Amino acid sequence: MEFLLIVSNIFSGIQLRDIIDILLVAFFLYETYLLMRKTGATPIFLGVLAFIATWILVSHVFKLKLMGAILDKFISVGFIVLIIVFQREVREFLQALGSNRGFGFIKRLFRAKDEEIGQNQQLVMPVVMAVMDMAKRKEGALIAFERNIPLEKFVETGEIINADINARLIENIFFKNSPLHDGAMIIVGKKVKAAGCILPVAQNQDIPKSLGLRHRSALGLSQETDAIVVVVSEENGKISLANNGNLRLNITADDLQKELTANIK
Repeated sequence: MEFLLIVSNIFSGIQLRDIIDILLVAFFLYETYLLMRKTGATPIFLGVLAFIATWILVSHVFKLKLMGAILDKFISVGFIVLIIVFQREVREFLQALGSNRGFGFIKRLFRAKDEEIGQNQQLVMPVVMAVMDMAKRKEGALIAFERNIPLEKFVETGEIINADINARLIENIFFKNSPLHDGAMIIVGKKVKAAGCILPVAQNQDIPKSLGLRHRSALGLSQETDAIVVVVSEENGKISLANNGNLRLNITADDLQKELTANIK
């Protein structure tokens, strides 16, 4: 009953500014979660949130003096310890937050829809043309598009290219005798950022055994990030697309163009 009374008192004093405050905090935590996913530090982030929630309950809701005093000490030094232990992750998080993609949602609010579609088509068409040609020749390919979650840690596993997107460049990289054809190409913005990259492999048991490492890698990256990944099968020349942890097999060039134009920002 005492707990219910406390909760009732809390809600009875809530005003409009308190609701706005809560929404802003929720939005900030969600954006922080998306940015933390790129470093693989999501479990740490969730653990910190769980610890803070426990501290609030113990110290401010139930007012347990001894346990609250212990947790207060941890809170006072905890953030300093986290910064020292996870220097690299904190640096990458701040870089992502300060970059254009950190505030990309604001740009999208003020960007004209027709302009956005036109820019996306200019970006997508060279990739679609290259994928169509490689599919006809049954040349395997694996192309990942970075979206909101940076793919820097995967870029570091390959060879940096930083070249304009060009159909001939893409085809040359995935040519069977090319030293980079076995890895993944990562496209960031309007640039081919790197090639020969290593992607995480999905461990799903329900993946058809006929699918090879390229398909499993495409699915694995789409599960860990919000990247959209295109696969060309070396066995049958079929085109597949991985997005949001789902793998669509045997799609047409028209479907590929539509999906990329709609999803690449």
